[in-house]
Amino acid sequence: MSYKILVTGAYGFLGRHTAKHFNTLGYEVYALGHGVWQQSELDEWGVNHWLFGDVTLDSIQKMKVKFDLIVHCAGGGSVAFSMNEPMKDFQRSVESTLAVLEYMRLYNPEAKLIYPSSPAVQGVHADMPIKEDDDCNPVSPYGVHKKMAEDLCLSFAQHFSLDVSIIRFFSIYGDYLQKQLLWDAANKLMNHSEESIFWGTGNETRDWIHVDDAVSLIACIANTSDMPAIINGGSGKKQTINETLTTLNTALGTERNFTFNLEVREGDPKYYWSDITNATSIGWEPKVIFEDGVRRYAKWFKEQQ
Repeated sequence: MSYKILVTGAYGFLGRHTAKHFNTLGYEVYALGHGVWQQSELDEWGVNHWLFGDVTLDSIQKMKVKFDLIVHCAGGGSVAFSMNEPMKDFQRSVESTLAVLEYMRLYNPEAKLIYPSSPAVQGVHADMPIKEDDDCNPVSPYGVHKKMAEDLCLSFAQHFSLDVSIIRFFSIYGDYLQKQLLWDAANKLMNHSEESIFWGTGNETRDWIHVDDAVSLIACIANTSDMPAIINGGSGKKQTINETLTTLNTALGTERNFTFNLEVREGDPKYYWSDITNATSIGWEPKVIFEDGVRRYAKWFKEQQ
């Protein structure tokens, strides 16, 4: 009998890659969330059972399945959305997480939960690797809500003996990503004949982790016991935004001129750079070199044009 996994938010970028990865590992994949799939897409992404709807206690119960593993990818996806729609972001991130935890407490306490979170819970940080136990001071509703969801996970683990792991993913990228910096930048560089202008100074840093490495970390944690409750998911290397855009520009073959407006958007951190000591201590390591991953992304992006 195959293991059963529930992936919430499976229509999204990380969710669909997670579903596909665990399907290839032999899991029976149940998925819950929003989005319209064609049957061919469900087959392509390894989704055996799809339920359209919000992540609620009732919707999870409706599946009538005891899960071995739950990967809760549903939730708010950006700082900008949380600034414009804070209530909806709260519902997507906090209320959905509470629903998953309550479902486990009442009906499926033997399941393992993996919750993909974000270093946004820690807010402003110096230009040095961020550790899991560094202070948390979120500077956006997105970060606040992720922190609330993390606290719920830790509370249910402590008080109800649930098996919960939190991964603070840094900047995940890869094929099928249709939002955030690489997507926006690729559209500008490919479709604008004049100079492209980007936010910030270009000296801000990000730690890019390819989605293949992200799902391999999820799989590694799914099969590991006695580990830290919170683990960073990153490459352990930093790239400036200027370096990132230069790499993308070359990979696209556009060689466009670009500049920065020297303005910082509210809620955007200046530095993101992960300490991945805890992740590597359980036998995981990132495999995809950033330049190779960007070339793959550029190839995929151009195929969509």
